[in-house]
Amino acid sequence: MFTGIVEELGEVVAVEELADASRFRLRGPVVTEGARHGDSIAVNGVCLTVVEHEGAEFTADVMAETLKRSSLGALAPGSRVNLERPTPVGGRLGGHIVQGHVDGTGTILRREPSAHWELVTVSLPGDLARYVVEKGSITVDGISLTVVEATEDTFSVSLIPTTLALTTLGHKQPGAPVNLEVDVLAKYVERMLRYGTAPEQPAQEG
Repeated sequence: MFTGIVEELGEVVAVEELADASRFRLRGPVVTEGARHGDSIAVNGVCLTVVEHEGAEFTADVMAETLKRSSLGALAPGSRVNLERPTPVGGRLGGHIVQGHVDGTGTILRREPSAHWELVTVSLPGDLARYVVEKGSITVDGISLTVVEATEDTFSVSLIPTTLALTTLGHKQPGAPVNLEVDVLAKYVERMLRYGTAPEQPAQEG
């Protein structure tokens, strides 16, 4: 589990195309400290498994389904990426519960800078709109953010200077794709309401 608090802005070093997948080599000295084969690292919000680790770099395989459902397929050597290690048991939940399972992608539509923050509007796939509410949480490229406003096909978020300086959203321009993960709690609530919250109890005899 992740919390959407990005630990560092890493870089794609190389991309190797495989038959039905891609192998990424990424650089991130913070997230690779103490990393081992099989560990998880979130890359732009996508939970990937460390295949190899050497120095400040690690490799991870990305299967075709992940490439299809996320924006990782658009990455190339030199691309900057948000990196985060899983939250340890007992660690601080600084953002919100993030699984690293991308629900879909959006596109940055516009950026509106102001004196102390920047308002960014992102397109929202129709099948995800029901999970996104004003003042609720959403994960954008692995960053836990609070929704400022939500419509049927867009949402906006405010970015503070720290987020602009330390994540991919500081430099992505309109037209750029971003990974989206909605709040998993909203999906569980929806399912419980659809199928009922408790099984029917058998009738009592006598």
